[in-house]
Amino acid sequence: MLTDTGPGWTALQLTGAQGRRAVLVRRGETSPRTLLRFADPVEHQLLAADFDGRRWAAFAVLEGRTLDSPWSLYVWDAVTGGTRRLARADRPGPLPRPIVHDGTVLWAQGTGAGKATVYAAPAGGGHARAWRTGVLDTPFAAGGLLVWREAAGDRTRPAAVSLRDGRPAALPPPIAALRDIRALVSDGTTWAWVAGETEPRLMVWRTGETRPSAAVTASPAADGMDQLRVAGRLVAWRTPETSYALDLGSDAYTAITPAYGYAAASGNALAVAYSVGNAKSAGARPVIQVVDAARLPGLPRCG
Repeated sequence: MLTDTGPGWTALQLTGAQGRRAVLVRRGETSPRTLLRFADPVEHQLLAADFDGRRWAAFAVLEGRTLDSPWSLYVWDAVTGGTRRLARADRPGPLPRPIVHDGTVLWAQGTGAGKATVYAAPAGGGHARAWRTGVLDTPFAAGGLLVWREAAGDRTRPAAVSLRDGRPAALPPPIAALRDIRALVSDGTTWAWVAGETEPRLMVWRTGETRPSAAVTASPAADGMDQLRVAGRLVAWRTPETSYALDLGSDAYTAITPAYGYAAASGNALAVAYSVGNAKSAGARPVIQVVDAARLPGLPRCG
């Protein structure tokens, strides 16, 4: 099962004769690196991961079959091959999506009363520091910023701190002005989000542009769009039926997986996972492909 990908690496969950385990596949290596063998091969699932491309990987393991189950956050050291548990969450809160930046692991977890805290901890060991507490969702890295959406009165808005030290940081004005949006994502240059409840649309703003633009508004690509990711000139997302990608070079988009397929992206890495055969049958064969988005041919312009 595909979990996350990035420049030169992909995190997977494998199930076989060796039980269920989380692994890291690195470009140029012939065998996956085992991050953790799950204590419960039925209930435990790899939920999210990040790798700095050199030494430290952080990954979250869901300890049940539902998204509100407790989860644990682990750190893996490529030098020693050792894994240690960094944190455990047993209260409702944002789904974990750890970030590894300059030897620091960052994440958010529920702390009670509907609130969550953004934490930062040294990957090599040491005390976690609380950077922000509030009614907030899963943070993500955008250039030198750590960004999330949080409640402000009866509305939600984007907020940011510096990835370097956790101090409050300014967002680009078009992003700072957003309210009540869904699924915000960015690589620091391209920003994408879902606006509108009854008629959802994928909005995009890139550094240097005057204003955001509505990139995708048509059904079924806009129905239930979620899990946005940016990979170079591509913006990828999921719907309940499949995954799509928008080519910012031509403003055209297309489905990139068969039915019920999944896409993950970071940097220029784009990974897709799908089944050959009926995805809901026991005879389906899983397929995972990882490509450099910069090498993909552009989509032709519509019309």
